[in-house]
Amino acid sequence: MAAFGLARNSCGLINGLRVSYRSLVQVKYGAKSACLLQTNIQSDCRWYSVSHLSVKERIEKKRKAAQMGGGQKRIDAQHQRGKLTARERVELLLDPESFVETDMFVEHRCSDFGMEQDANKFPGDSVVTGRGRINGRLVYVFSQIMDQALTVGAPVIGLNDSGGARIQEGVESLAGYADIFLVHPSDLPHHGSLCILTHLMLCLQDTSYLFITGPDVVKSVTNEDVTQEELGGAKTHTAVSGVAHRAFENDVEALLYLRDFFNFLPLSNQDPAPIRECQDPSDRLVKSLDTVVPFESTKAYDMLDIIHAIVDEGDFFEIMPTYAKNIVVGFARMNGRTVGIVGNQPKVASGCLDINSSVKGARFVRFCDAFNIPIITFVDVPGFLPGTAQEYGGIIRHGAKLLFAFAEATVPKITIITRKAYGGAYDVMSSKHLRGDMNYAWPTAEVAVMGAKGAVQIIFRGKENQAEAEAEYVEKFANPFPAAVRGFVDDIIEPATTRKRICRDLEVLASKKQVNPWKKHANIPL
Repeated sequence: MAAFGLARNSCGLINGLRVSYRSLVQVKYGAKSACLLQTNIQSDCRWYSVSHLSVKERIEKKRKAAQMGGGQKRIDAQHQRGKLTARERVELLLDPESFVETDMFVEHRCSDFGMEQDANKFPGDSVVTGRGRINGRLVYVFSQIMDQALTVGAPVIGLNDSGGARIQEGVESLAGYADIFLVHPSDLPHHGSLCILTHLMLCLQDTSYLFITGPDVVKSVTNEDVTQEELGGAKTHTAVSGVAHRAFENDVEALLYLRDFFNFLPLSNQDPAPIRECQDPSDRLVKSLDTVVPFESTKAYDMLDIIHAIVDEGDFFEIMPTYAKNIVVGFARMNGRTVGIVGNQPKVASGCLDINSSVKGARFVRFCDAFNIPIITFVDVPGFLPGTAQEYGGIIRHGAKLLFAFAEATVPKITIITRKAYGGAYDVMSSKHLRGDMNYAWPTAEVAVMGAKGAVQIIFRGKENQAEAEAEYVEKFANPFPAAVRGFVDDIIEPATTRKRICRDLEVLASKKQVNPWKKHANIPL
């Protein structure tokens, strides 16, 4: 802009002086010389104009090249693999005509291994960055746009389809990774070790692969034969490792899911949880909940049935549905207000807490607390999963993560005990002892150190009349009254009134202000 401004000002100055020069030259050298000088001046002005037009043409050429990415051949190859291009993904993710691109003309500066050749340079350096809107709300789209997003308090979404760092750049590319860690570590979907820093990571079935070292390196170091899919495919990371949150068949499904996810979140941790208009009455009674818990305490039921019945319009946005299935986490709305939901799943391992479910739950609870989202917890937990595999794997340490997360959270916390709440696992699941704001129990709740049968076998070991002793234990402890008498639950409620109670409490707790004692940072047992 400065160069163009200078050129325009110079032409204006020359035009302004033309009359004075013509008069002076005519007096001194005659009309012919004056005519020659005027022609030279006009040539100078045309030189500036031609240069200006040339730059405009170059801009348009570069812009078109950037929009084509690596060229039509590479676009076709991407489509043949069942993938969208980066620009197509951005267009699908964002509201129509809302994308404002930045850094379109950036190119790499690497001059080694033939990288300085024009054939190896692409405007935008193979990355599309900018900002746009999802349902009218501001969002920044990846990559090095994070500084600006942090400044204005807007989330960053990365749509990554890359082979990793550019090895020709050597250590310079690693410096870029370090900058990413420093700028905004919690919002960056990127390569390998960086992915776990994101709040949500989605992948595609059969086409997404993510690993620290590939199959060839694994083979050379450990002599282990493994395919890309087995090592770092979508199924591996969504069901075994827990690195990714969900897998999809194609880009379109993933991006539409991402738009839905975005609607539940505030734009930054400085904003409150979003509220939208709700047509589902907040005082709606849910009669089906009165019979959802089986009379037989060892019989399983689906916690999702309870969640779907209580939340607005039955809309529950589950996170990580195929990993650690014995705990359910996700987002919903109560009277239009975004809430996070955590619940034990009796259908899987009887709802026991283990290493993976503890880590899954802890991460979700901390996410909600970080973004001012109230937490509703549904409890039916018989304890921590026993066994040498769990003990050797560090269940004590990992289980403490969930305890720490609930204790640390300062957002509104509402807990409903639907059936079993045994032992240390009861404490961990957002109990009153971990600063729960409102804790309720259904009539079917059993709050005790352990199950009746196991407790009787220990208390009355070697004695007769075990059945009679078990009945006595159930009468005394396998019900919600001991906890209610001691103030560990605020009320014993009818299941049908659960939605009404939660909505009312959320309205009261909306003004909650709780501050943890100051410390440099928390020391969660990692």
